[in-house]
Amino acid sequence: MSTPRRHVPVPTQETAPFWEGCRAGELLVQRCRACGDAQLYPRALCARCGGRELAWERASGRGTLRSWSIVRRGVNAAYDAAGPYVLVLVELEEGPMLMSTLADVQVGPGLDAVEGVAIGAELEVAFEAWEEGATVPRFRLAGPGAP
Repeated sequence: MSTPRRHVPVPTQETAPFWEGCRAGELLVQRCRACGDAQLYPRALCARCGGRELAWERASGRGTLRSWSIVRRGVNAAYDAAGPYVLVLVELEEGPMLMSTLADVQVGPGLDAVEGVAIGAELEVAFEAWEEGATVPRFRLAGPGAP
């Protein structure tokens, strides 16, 4: 039986700048030159207007917690050491939504047992380098009372 591994991002033509930015400690979003909309996940066309002229820009790295859940059991054994962890939906200041995990928090035994985590909480990006070669964006609590 083979040892389970984490799902490592495989950069494509559209996503390579995003993953390079993560390795450099920068969160990048695409901005449409036609309508001005920012988008993330990376793609070849603007999701709002269908424009093809997309530029990469550095995001502030700040956002607002819109939803969260505690994950107590990983999708496979490769994720067991990470759990339990907090899965978050973050609305970036630039507008796009990003699903990620929350760093630097302790998960307790209850269904909502994560101190300081609440809808509307301020978050900031933190990057995690994986031994498999990828660097992924995570978030941590920001603002007053953050750890």
